Amino acid sequence: MRPDLLELTPEALTALANAGFVKRAQKDAAAGLLPRIEAGPDGCVTAHFDDGTTTRLPADRTFRDADCTCPASGMCRHRVLLVLACQAQSTSAVAEDAPWSPAQWDDAALAAAFTPQTLALAARLADARPAIGVQPWGGPGVPPVARLPMCSVRFFSRSALAHARCDCSQGSGCEHVVAAVWAFRAAGALAPGSAERMVELPGQGPGAAPATEAACAAQASVEGLLQALWLDGSSQPLMALAARFEAVRAQVQAMGWAWVDDALDELWQLLAAQQARSSRFDAQRLLAVAAELWARLHAAGRAASQAAPPLPASQILGVGVKGSVLLDHLRLVSLGAALWVDDDAAQGMEGAGLLFADPDTQTVTVLERQWPRAQAATPLAARRIAGFALRQLAAGQVVTRAATRRANGQIDLATGTRHTGVMPLSPTAWDDLAAPLKQITVAGLRRALQDALPDFARPRQAASGAATGTAGALHVIAPPAGLAVRDHGWDGAAQTLHVCVTGAEGDEPLYLTLPHRAAAPGAVDTLARALSGEWGALRAVAGAARLDGGRVRMQPLALLTAQRGVALQTEPGAAAAVSLPLQTAGEAPPPLAALAGNTLELLALWLRQGMRHQSAGGLVRGREQAELLRAAGLPRSAALMQAVLAVGRQGLVEQLSLLTLMAQGLDY
Repeated sequence: MRPDLLELTPEALTALANAGFVKRAQKDAAAGLLPRIEAGPDGCVTAHFDDGTTTRLPADRTFRDADCTCPASGMCRHRVLLVLACQAQSTSAVAEDAPWSPAQWDDAALAAAFTPQTLALAARLADARPAIGVQPWGGPGVPPVARLPMCSVRFFSRSALAHARCDCSQGSGCEHVVAAVWAFRAAGALAPGSAERMVELPGQGPGAAPATEAACAAQASVEGLLQALWLDGSSQPLMALAARFEAVRAQVQAMGWAWVDDALDELWQLLAAQQARSSRFDAQRLLAVAAELWARLHAAGRAASQAAPPLPASQILGVGVKGSVLLDHLRLVSLGAALWVDDDAAQGMEGAGLLFADPDTQTVTVLERQWPRAQAATPLAARRIAGFALRQLAAGQVVTRAATRRANGQIDLATGTRHTGVMPLSPTAWDDLAAPLKQITVAGLRRALQDALPDFARPRQAASGAATGTAGALHVIAPPAGLAVRDHGWDGAAQTLHVCVTGAEGDEPLYLTLPHRAAAPGAVDTLARALSGEWGALRAVAGAARLDGGRVRMQPLALLTAQRGVALQTEPGAAAAVSLPLQTAGEAPPPLAALAGNTLELLALWLRQGMRHQSAGGLVRGREQAELLRAAGLPRSAALMQAVLAVGRQGLVEQLSLLTLMAQGLDY
């Protein structure tokens, strides 16, 4: 029998076909309804079924491309049963425990498996010098994975490239598979089960070297824009910045710096949200994006000047990241939704960011929509996307063949329900998620947050931006025994519900913080209903997690209970008001965390008002903060604060950006 078919695990079959066909085929196999198998000398395998159906699978072809005489126009259970029958009837042993790498396939193997046109497309892709994350083989059931900017490739067979699965619309045999093999070659020797490694494809393109005149000019333009923003503040009329933003983005796009352009776009959206008095605006997020822009450019310059940088400059800048990709059969499980509204009911907008996880690739995606508030006769949660109510998508599992995805995780669904289906979010919907996205202990979540790269060094993700209204990285915490509620209370002054939950015995607590929001007034009551056990015991929670004052804190977006999944911001309200205990005085944060928080609040205020418009009181507060930083043993931060307050403006953006990054590093 062909070894490539014997190597396909049930998980691989599910990825290469779909869960429905695999489950049905497994039931038929368990009932003994397997076909008769013939293996030809040319490697072709033929399956003869009792109902007269014949399925043929030639060598070097995935079973998606098998020939079947059944009426199905595409994938069918007969193709899956052919593989199961081969595995049941074979006496050959498969070396499942032996480590391997896709780097084993040389140029001759690639030339034999792919057309010249596909190889040419792969070479063109490599010329852009994209950064690719490679995750080595981690044991049986953990195949090698390459994460390209636009898609992911999984290698399910060590014997045949035909079973490499890409999540683009082509599915297999595409240029992304070739690029993934090249990436594993560039990565060199990788220990089985080790962490993902970022590599830059050794193409013929210019890469991300920032020493060119155009690159230096683009960097200077970005820093000039940041200087104007810091001097005159984010409260200045957008008309004064619009032309400058457009010109700077054109320069950045010409350089191919996708992540810099994405950060500029988010910066502009935050400024627009501030002007519209929208609930999307977050002063701390505006401060973070401004500091990230400066740091990303300088980190890329440092990486490009080193012979063997820890991270390639192309990853930091987003070189080689272009457009969007049409996806093949896609399954998404909801992690909740974040709703927002503008203050102006007549001229403003309202919208939502729906967050989904892809169990196959363990990536997080965001689906965004907005509508004029003047059309608010329909409640926001009842608005329709691709034929489905927003509330249904926010608490559902989506299966679609009509999705496109950008590199930053933004997805879109084509209008109409013909190629898209939605099922309710079940209590086991997140079982297929894995680390680092899902953690089973709070201690594990803490380590994942501590080990994560800083924002300015990793690819930008819409799931952690202002579009979703969250602060922090999206994670799921799901202990095997569920979560127990230890304490909760309502802080009337801050309009925030505070909850303390714990999982396994001996694990540290997780602190949930859910502020009241005008766009989702029922979210707090929904969380309180879940805590009271209305839908059974609490199994898991998803939200934006961060380290705050030594604690792991999460702003929840969705829950799994014993009975169902709950999207907090779109769940229909209760018939009666929910009674909440009042929050008692909480534990004071550690001194350094409090100092960092106060510093960030002051910097966010300066960014809104502008440094040239500071009153005498604002400058006095800055000098007092500098003294507090020095007294706390932070002389460099204190020196930066004093330099910012000096009369001259030389190095203002660098000083404020460094001060912001240092304060962010202390706030844990």
